[in-house]
Amino acid sequence: MDSLATLATVLQHAQTERDQALAAMRQAEAAAEAARQQHAQLHSYRSEYRERWTSRFRQQGTVELLHCYQGFAGRLDQAITLQNRSADQADQRLQKARELLLAKEQRMAAVGKLIERRRAELHRINERREQRQTDETAARLGHARREASLHL
Repeated sequence: MDSLATLATVLQHAQTERDQALAAMRQAEAAAEAARQQHAQLHSYRSEYRERWTSRFRQQGTVELLHCYQGFAGRLDQAITLQNRSADQADQRLQKARELLLAKEQRMAAVGKLIERRRAELHRINERREQRQTDETAARLGHARREASLHL
C-alpha cells in the first residue's frame, strides 16, 4: 500500500509537470501565431507601400524622393527578414514545447499504467489470500466432521 501512495504522489507530480508543459505550449503557440501575423502584416504593408509609390513615380518623382523610398523599402525588407527569423524561432520553440508536453503526457500515462498494474497485483494477492483462508476453513470443517463422525 505504501508503494501505491508513493506512486500516487509521483502521478500528481507528473500531472503538475504536464499542466505546466501544456501552459508553456499554449504560450508558445500564441507567441508563434503573433510572430506569423506580424510577419504577414509587414509583408502586406510592403506590398501596399510599393504599389503606392510605383503609381506615384509614374506621375512624377525626384531623385531625392526615390532615394527616400528605396531607403525606407530597404529598412522594411530588413524588418521583414528579421521578423521572418523571429517567426521561425517561435515555431521552433513551439515544436520543442510540443515535444516536452508529449514526453510529460507519456510519463504521466506510464505512471498511471504502473498504478493500475500494482492495484491489479494487490487485488490478485488479496483474492489468493481469501481463497487460501476459505480452503483452510473448509479443510478444518471437513477434518472436524471426520473427527466427529469417528467419535459417534
